[in-house]
Order: sequence, then C-alpha cells, then structure tokens
Amino acid sequence: MQFTDLHLVDVQHPLRYEYLRAQTASAWRPHESLSVAGAVSLVERVNALRGAPATGAPLHCVVTTGDNTDNNSRAELDWYLKVMSGGRITPNTGDPRRYEGVQDSGLKLYWHPDDALRDADKALGFPRLHGFLDAAVREVNSPGLGLPWYSTVGNHDALPGGCWAPKDSYFTEFAVGGKKLMSLDETRGAALWKAVKKGRDPKGAHFKELLKSEARRMRSVTPDASRAPFTPAEYVEAHLDPAHKGAGPVGHGYTEENLASATQYYSFRISDDVLGISLDTTDPGGHYEGSLGTAQLRWLERELTANERRDGGPSYVIVFSHHTSRTMRNLRHDPARPGEARHGGEEILALLGRHRSVVAWVNGHSHKNAITPHRTPHGSFWEVSTASHVDFPQLARVVELSDNHDGTISLFTTLIESAAPHRTDFTDLSQTGLAALYRELSFNAPGAKPALGGEAEDRNTELVLRKG
Repeated sequence: MQFTDLHLVDVQHPLRYEYLRAQTASAWRPHESLSVAGAVSLVERVNALRGAPATGAPLHCVVTTGDNTDNNSRAELDWYLKVMSGGRITPNTGDPRRYEGVQDSGLKLYWHPDDALRDADKALGFPRLHGFLDAAVREVNSPGLGLPWYSTVGNHDALPGGCWAPKDSYFTEFAVGGKKLMSLDETRGAALWKAVKKGRDPKGAHFKELLKSEARRMRSVTPDASRAPFTPAEYVEAHLDPAHKGAGPVGHGYTEENLASATQYYSFRISDDVLGISLDTTDPGGHYEGSLGTAQLRWLERELTANERRDGGPSYVIVFSHHTSRTMRNLRHDPARPGEARHGGEEILALLGRHRSVVAWVNGHSHKNAITPHRTPHGSFWEVSTASHVDFPQLARVVELSDNHDGTISLFTTLIESAAPHRTDFTDLSQTGLAALYRELSFNAPGAKPALGGEAEDRNTELVLRKG
C-alpha cells in the first residue's frame, strides 16, 4: 500500500507563504487545516481492507513516498508519526486556546468559514460554517495502521517551505517566533514565485530579504518552539522512538546505521521474494526538484547487484522514492558533500534498466496519477506515480505483484479513498465529518486541477511484464 504527499500541515506556521495563493494554488488550500483528520480517515480505510483487491492476498505493508509533513516542522513530524502508529493529536500550535492564522485574518484572499466576511471563496459558493476553526484545532484520535509501515522522505520533510536549503538560523528563528506575514503585494509575490519555480533562490536569500522588508506589515502570533525545523538525524531518531513503533518495524525502515552514516535510504523485505528499496531524492542544496548523490547512487547499484546474487535466486525489486524520474533534474551540490556529483532521473532510469529484477519504481511528488512504461535492454519496468492526499482526488494506491505461471507477472495498481462518507453533512464537525469535509472542500478548491486524477490507464490497472 502506498501513501504519498500527505502534507500534514501546521496551517499557523509563520514560514508558510499563503500570500502566494494568487500565484499558485499549492500556497494555500481552503481545506488544509483538516489534513490530520483526512489522513486518519485514510488509515481507517486501510485497516478495514480484508485483503488486496485484485488477488485477495493479505496486505504486507504500507510505504509512504514522502512529503509526509509540509513545513519541515517538529510538530508536524509528531502528528505524522501518531497518525501512522496511533495516538491522540491536537493539530494546533501557538495559542492552545484558539486558531491564529489566515482564516481569521479579515483578509478577503482567504476563506473565513466562521465569519460573515464576503471573502473570495464565499463569492465562489464556499459556505459559512460556525465552529469550523475550533473544530479544526481540536484533538483527533488515530487508531494507527494495523500493518507494518515504512517511511520515505520528501522535499517538504527536509527543506523549509519544501524548496529552500536548510540550516539557515534566520528561518529557524522565524519559524518559532511571534510574527507572520499574511498578505503581500501581488507584484512582489509574482517575482518571488518565479524565482522559486526557476530554481533561482535555492538558499532562500530572496525570500529572507522579502521577509525582512515586510517586517512592519507582519501580524503577531503566539511563538511556539514546536514549530522548529527537524534535521535529517532528528527525522530518523523520531522514527526509531519506541513510542512510535505501532505495528512496526522499529524505525519504519530506518536503523541506527542510518544515524551513524547520516543517510535516509535503506532496503527492506516486502516478502521473501520481493525487495523494497527506499531512496532519499531530496537535494540538500535547495529547490523542490530532486536528485541522488554519487554515494547513494553507488549504494543503489550495490543493492541491486547483491539482490541478483542472492542465495536461492534473486528477488523482484520495487523502488520507492518521493520524486518522479521527470522531476529529478536538480543537480546542485549537497553543501555537506561539496565534491560529490548529483545524478538525475535519466541516469537513475538507466541504472534500474540494467537490472532485470526491477519491476516498478513507485513515487509521488507531482500530486498526479501517472503510469509510465520504461523499456530496457531485456524488457521493461513500470514507473507508478500516485496523486497526493492533500489535493483532490486524495488517493492512496494498492500495488500487487502476482506470478501468472505463464512466463509473465502482473503488477496490479488499485486506487483507494479514505473512509470518510462521500456525502458531506456541513453541520457535522466531528472527526469523521471533518474528514468528509476535507474531501469535498478539496474538490471545490479554487485552482484545483481536474487532471491530477490522470487518465484511465494511470489508475486501476494490470501491468504485465515478462519474467526475467
């Protein structure tokens, strides 16, 4: 089972750039304050499945493919681990008594559900919902997955804003501080977003300059140390914490060896004859597109080669990553490894194509369902990209591998929704009601892209391969 791009988001985080909504719909979404309730409902759906839909076989595990959090925030990391392994979550930072964010700012750029303000979203038919913001920051209870689960890191987990190089003390102080920018001149916003899209500001120098120049227009919010960014080591340590073991395994793929080597990639057994490989495709040099460093590329080749020499015969291999092959074009050097080259999607495809055991590369990042065949010298393998759980259609994907006993194997891909009711009751602000509202608001969000669902051949499929 693949989860991807959950984007569990602290909607009150000071570093968020909601004011870029006019430039990109991903800057702020009217439903995102309900991301925790939505993710818990997805966990509930998986727990209710009696088996894999195509073969009826028991499900072996859940694998996330990155952007589990949204703002590289310790609070969000805690929420994510509790959603997956079980626990009580209060999706609120800052003032524990109330919401402090753009949805009660009085700015017409944002939907104000509790207020009579004629904002831009209400002009498009969004409702007034008394008590929405109080409900959005109320405690949510997750039963945790009943299956073992494994974690893969994405750019929003590793980089401030998902796009700026980490370790800048200014951004750390701003994240935990008491000021938040909620509006911005559209011309300045367009210039900032253009720089981000073109990868011209990987270290956030332009962004930092903008924040400093807008200091007088910022609004006061309650400071909160839990909004601090987490480091790669802290990400691994949090997964290794016994409090978050849930259905296991300890570390959810990460080990003490990852801590010692300062890495976030690993391999694991999905079953006796299927090997999973989880990659870290985020570029620490900044920008939201990805790549692999030489050390990780060589490790991947060693893992694939060792698998082919395995006693008892090779296993099939499914590779998991956050970025797709097409979004691995960011070849900036890692500041911690200045002499190490970075390698893009075409090079990764060539490496995977040299190994007969690779049957699929499963990933996310693009928030879109897409299935792409990649031909190799000895046959082919499939790249399976799945839509996010923050933008509609809010899906996860079941991946099944089956031997057809005729010289072929089948890779079945089946999309699932959360357990939330499909009919939304706007008066129901319970945990279940909020999960239903999360889906409905996402469908109607201004700027939502209908194409994210993909074509029929990108959704529920049987993908056939010749046995190696």
